[in-house]
Amino acid sequence: MAKEITGSLKLQIRGGAANPSPPVGPALGAKGLNIMEFCKQFNARTQDKQGQLLPAVVTIYADKSFDFVIKTPPAAVLILETIKLKKGSSEPNRDKVGSITWDQIKTIAETKMVDLNAFKIESAMKQVAGTARSMGVKVTGTAPN
Repeated sequence: MAKEITGSLKLQIRGGAANPSPPVGPALGAKGLNIMEFCKQFNARTQDKQGQLLPAVVTIYADKSFDFVIKTPPAAVLILETIKLKKGSSEPNRDKVGSITWDQIKTIAETKMVDLNAFKIESAMKQVAGTARSMGVKVTGTAPN
């Protein structure tokens, strides 16, 4: 018989660096979960993604047990890593902070494809390009049709 779900929680944690301090500890503790058990499992599953910001969706069951799914890093984080910047523009419509090519966008879209609501890589590329534009990053080259 399936367990009864009592709630869910969304967290963003650096890979391999989950610890009981805020924001992880208080969020899990408020739901009555074993914080150290979550940290051990998360760190074990994200050893290969050290330092990357990873969203995790935690499903909480009635018996205070949990499951969690680790998603791919946010598109904005991947864009900043690709163009080697600390942050996007504070005024994206006026100040451009960098540029990215369609080939780089395709690489990011292929990484994000499992978490995006797109069936074709071209649609995923348009979503990532939109994120880049909203961050003040200029998209160079010709877009695929």
